[in-house]
Amino acid sequence: MHLVTFLQMRPAESVNEIWASTRRKEGSLVVDVDRPTPADIVDAQKGGLLCVSGDPGADAPAYAVAPADAAAIAKRGVAGWRVTVVDDGDRMAVLDALSFTRARYLRTNRSTVSAAAELCGLPAAEAVVSVFVDTVSDAVEAVAAGARDLLLRDWDIARIGELRDALRADLVERSAFPIDVEYDEAKAELESGAFSAYLNQINGSGRARPRYEWAPGRDMAPPQPTHRVSAAWPDAAWLDDAGGSRFDASPQIRPILDRALAGVAPTVDEVETMFRATPSDVEAIADAADELRRATVGDDVTFVVNRNINYTNQCYFKCGFCAFSKGPRSLDLRGEPYLMTIDEVVDRSEEAWGRGATEVCLQGGIHPDFTGKFYVDLVTAIKARIPGMHIHGFTPLEVWQGAETAGVSIRELLIELKEAGLGTLPGTAAEILDDDVRLTLCPDKIRTAQWAEVMLTAHDIGLRTTSTMMFGHVDGPRSWANHIEVLREIQRRTGGFTEFVPLPFVHMGAPIWLRGRSRPGPTWDEAILVHAVARLAFVGLIDNIQASWVKLGLEGASTLLRSGCNDVGGTLMDESISRAAGASHGTEVTAQDFRNLILDMDRNPVLRNTVYEPIESDLTIR
Repeated sequence: MHLVTFLQMRPAESVNEIWASTRRKEGSLVVDVDRPTPADIVDAQKGGLLCVSGDPGADAPAYAVAPADAAAIAKRGVAGWRVTVVDDGDRMAVLDALSFTRARYLRTNRSTVSAAAELCGLPAAEAVVSVFVDTVSDAVEAVAAGARDLLLRDWDIARIGELRDALRADLVERSAFPIDVEYDEAKAELESGAFSAYLNQINGSGRARPRYEWAPGRDMAPPQPTHRVSAAWPDAAWLDDAGGSRFDASPQIRPILDRALAGVAPTVDEVETMFRATPSDVEAIADAADELRRATVGDDVTFVVNRNINYTNQCYFKCGFCAFSKGPRSLDLRGEPYLMTIDEVVDRSEEAWGRGATEVCLQGGIHPDFTGKFYVDLVTAIKARIPGMHIHGFTPLEVWQGAETAGVSIRELLIELKEAGLGTLPGTAAEILDDDVRLTLCPDKIRTAQWAEVMLTAHDIGLRTTSTMMFGHVDGPRSWANHIEVLREIQRRTGGFTEFVPLPFVHMGAPIWLRGRSRPGPTWDEAILVHAVARLAFVGLIDNIQASWVKLGLEGASTLLRSGCNDVGGTLMDESISRAAGASHGTEVTAQDFRNLILDMDRNPVLRNTVYEPIESDLTIR
């Protein structure tokens, strides 16, 4: 099937912020103003809309101009993805305008769609035909004649659902721009207010976000329907449908799923293709992932009783996503700077042991006074008082910085930590293992190869580790696929990863979002896809895929357990990092909470240790 995009747009003579905010709540993403003032453009953005200008001289995010005005656009060097040429019927003039602006849309009338499609079908032409439609039948007729972009005014949810079901095409909502615009392109082209408004409208594939209020970390039920996993569409026809299985996958996706279920891992390009799946394929991918989960690990769902100890919130790195070390005072999330003493950390570890924990997870900011000696002393002190406690501690960033400040090699520090009693390393500080993304997200942090160096060395000396990916900020399908390939390459060499843990970005207190430089976390469908695709991508390499109840809540975790996951992580008994970013989940659940959740799904709860060895089948709660 071919792709058809649509845009919910309101024409207007002028704009104010209240009007724009109201239109945004009604579903519109764009306001079309023939001659906007600077105030119109700013107020539109404050209200969450982007302005499309008919005036080539306006400093607007996007333009819809007559051929006669196209030369001015081309002369200013405006990127073609910001430009729509309005068809005036003069074939040569229109083609001239399309060619010199490299416009991505040719807006025409319903009666001239076929002729416009002829122009857009010329070799090297980059535009697609865009047309206003008022009814479903108008839209179907326009698409049959060659339109590939539909402009909708005042369409309600039900009618858009009817359009989706009537078209023999994949229907995708866009913003003011095409769906293939990259983050760096948009950042370089757009004024800061427009860039922020745009990021708040889209998902990682550049498609329009669904309009629900849910986001990772918010204390509200996930938006998924009762009978399916995808929440991409809000109309009753979608919500009430039972959804599809892997057998209903599109011709592009079905062979990838079939091969994965036969044990053949998808290529990097195929992983990216799955991450860009349309909603019906999200259902198919989740179904295939759950089938592979069942074949790989059965119906057991594992968890660990542990405690997270974030021993300091002081850090001299400047990660844009991190509200833990620099959360805004206005949100009252961070509290005062603190640094626990080693005795305080040991006391908390002992308390956790008394409550049944088998693991203590140690992570914190990079305090300016820390050296590698601090980490060794901390492990030594915990093991001296609680010899049986498994210490799961220190990110690759902490290890790298610890070795550097102690004047030793990575290997030497890891050996010293292991001899002191360190059991495993968490795979955090990974964020996205794609250095193009890291340059924006965490510019002063270790790069991908450095992270890999720590992990490969740890595995080589017998320290196993977890692996993670934090997604939904300035990243997207290509960087997610690159990240997974880095992890697969390490695992092929060492087999040292015990699990993969996707971590949805919690945006509310994150500095990069507050500055208007990131998306507001992943959509629900993206959360489903990252977990499900991971199950398929890691076939034969990593058997355990964890659902983060800290980011998504227990209800969200239960849906992920039907989408390829087999583990729900730890009870935590304190967790500061997600809460600092604005998450409402994340402090603690009990082993009984996990047990109830798992039994309600007719699955088998299994208490495990850090390296996935079962501890007991009948839980003893302390």
